[in-house]
Amino acid sequence: MFIKVMFGAGCSVLVNTSCRLVNLTAHLRQKAGLPRDATIALLAEDGNLVSLEEDLKEGASRAQTMGNSLLKERTTYVLIRIISKVLSPGEDMASTRYESLLENLDDRYPELAGANR
Repeated sequence: MFIKVMFGAGCSVLVNTSCRLVNLTAHLRQKAGLPRDATIALLAEDGNLVSLEEDLKEGASRAQTMGNSLLKERTTYVLIRIISKVLSPGEDMASTRYESLLENLDDRYPELAGANR
């Protein structure tokens, strides 16, 4: 089962999702030139955001979860970086921002650009 992931200046990569999620995310980070600790997600063509790190079912081991359990085959996704920032020291409140790693998302997928904000 394969998906297409778009990022950068029109770059894309075909990814086999029949692998462990930890390997899939490491591969995507490496291809996009992101640090190992970057939190990433995938934005589907239908506007659904699939977190590759936070949406795992309770009790499921992240190392054992397969990518094909979260992702739909033959779908094109846009790579998204999730940036969390603590609002004030000592508080649990945080601000979360989603940054598309595909340049010119507005031009390529105007319907997704609105969903990403």
